[in-house]
Amino acid sequence: MSDRTPILVWLRRDLRLADHPALYAAAQSGRPLIPVFIHDESVEALGAAPRFRLGLALAALGDELAARGSRLILARGAADEVLARLIAETGAGAVFWTRCHDPEAIRRDTGVKADLVARGIEAKSFPGQLLFAPWDVATGQGGPYRVFTPFWRAVRGRDVGEALPAPARLVAPDRWPVSARLESWRMAAGMRRGAQIVAGHARPGEAAAQARLEAFLAERLADYAARRDFPAEDATSGMSEHLAWGEIGPRQLWQAGQRAREEGVAGAETFLREVAWREFAYHLIYHFPELPRQNWRAEWDGFPWATDPDAPEVVAWKRGLTGVPFVDAAMREMYVTGRMHNRARMIVASYLTKHLMTHWRIGLDWFAEHLTDWDPAANAMGWQWVAGSGPDAAPYFRVFNPETQAAKFDPDGAYRDRWIAEGRARPSRTALSYFEAVPRSWGLSRAVPYPEPVVGLAEGRARALAAYEAQKAG
Repeated sequence: MSDRTPILVWLRRDLRLADHPALYAAAQSGRPLIPVFIHDESVEALGAAPRFRLGLALAALGDELAARGSRLILARGAADEVLARLIAETGAGAVFWTRCHDPEAIRRDTGVKADLVARGIEAKSFPGQLLFAPWDVATGQGGPYRVFTPFWRAVRGRDVGEALPAPARLVAPDRWPVSARLESWRMAAGMRRGAQIVAGHARPGEAAAQARLEAFLAERLADYAARRDFPAEDATSGMSEHLAWGEIGPRQLWQAGQRAREEGVAGAETFLREVAWREFAYHLIYHFPELPRQNWRAEWDGFPWATDPDAPEVVAWKRGLTGVPFVDAAMREMYVTGRMHNRARMIVASYLTKHLMTHWRIGLDWFAEHLTDWDPAANAMGWQWVAGSGPDAAPYFRVFNPETQAAKFDPDGAYRDRWIAEGRARPSRTALSYFEAVPRSWGLSRAVPYPEPVVGLAEGRARALAAYEAQKAG
């Protein structure tokens, strides 16, 4: 094999240059390197908001590569067909990529690798999406962990190695292959008028991720454990949108958290647990690939959840019109920013699955359509955890009360005021943005009075508990 034979670096959810083992190995070889992103069926299946955010990430990475004398090659089609075409066009002798661990990606990558090997092309996958390979963290019996706390104890002190620097040099090929124009993919089309609103709250790209992490470590980590559950405060890391698209690697977060813990920073341990929680989600989806569509606990298959996504109370939940201010504020935050505070996610998920007795898959699919930081593993585990059908050691049926949660975590109503305009003499700009972001077909206006609750909180809780007791008895 000639030293000038190019390497295709197939990018997916790893849109960065630093701490990128596949990119680093390709660069270290000294051979020409061709970064490639493929708009395949996995991209086609993305919801409107994640596809929009992916487009922003690709634009940022393209600019960064161009600044280093390289290019991001864009191509559309089935991954195996696109790679075969690029190999024929460039004479590439190898394809490197970062391993993905969700079931759809594993099926795709297994087929691609077999096809490449059959063609005599070097096909090599690298770590980078996770801290630890799912097969490298096991119980004493050799199986996967099913509960987070023992998983956390198993990984808490593990060394993940040093983060790799961005390659100092990216060797360009003698001739670049043809690339599609990102604009031709119309990644924002599904967002319609909401794209402009959400774009104002996105911070795409690796440089933005690094700057955000540095600011968090310097300004907010010390109070993270005490303040992260207060949604009106800027108290979290904001890393979710960057991790979702690989604009920063988890190893960089892990190392930063470990350094801070060694220095005695108060919030470091809690931050590391959150990084490990994401890790746990991916380990679960790897070992239990049915997690996104089936109850993780089979005994929940008979729970009487409603399954009509167009039921009036479900539509009210989707539109942030349940009449429960904390729930509605959270849903509206999502439409304006593309994200939702983690505490708020638990509240809206509990309200849908418990108070409205609606199947968690309806909520999971709605989040997959509207979250710019959508992540297949975290979304699936989060919904099942709240619904009660997922991995959780709690010996009770958890029903979050939105009113008591608001009293505890939004005592002055600042979060609700930020996102709800109706009934306010001077509504905030963010609250008004909700009416500009949502589809016109919803026919919403701040002039319409705020709705009465679609179900009483006490009534909804009692109904859910009764259903749970009946299931246990049955």
